[in-house]
Amino acid sequence: MARQQRRWRIARWLVLSVAGLITLLMLVLVLAAYRNDNAIESNLGAANAQVLSVAWDRTIVRFETSDGAVHISQDGVLYPEGLVEGQLVHVEYDATNPDHLVRVAGRTFTLSLLPAGTTIAITWLIAAPLAVWLRRRASPA
Repeated sequence: MARQQRRWRIARWLVLSVAGLITLLMLVLVLAAYRNDNAIESNLGAANAQVLSVAWDRTIVRFETSDGAVHISQDGVLYPEGLVEGQLVHVEYDATNPDHLVRVAGRTFTLSLLPAGTTIAITWLIAAPLAVWLRRRASPA
């Protein structure tokens, strides 16, 4: 009986640990988006860009900086929702790193708050009742 109770306790801590890890990852994601926005705003450049490709993992744009150099966003553009291939869009970029930090103009890290918050809420809506159930299973009857 004690062995079974120990398994339930381990399962409970595992559920809570996974939920905590997901929460931490979502908070880090929002913090990273905020940091990227600050880097762009610290060395702000703006241009019109053409959307070259749209894929599930990144949207690539091509734009010309004020010095006449053409850049293609290697890491994709930040906040690409709704963009389609061939579209012209206004972008803002980090003038010290135009190939890597590019975002659609007018969009900021606040767009990451809803998906991150929703993910955290759903995670805990599942994890909390499951942890309570597992705690009851682990308690001696």
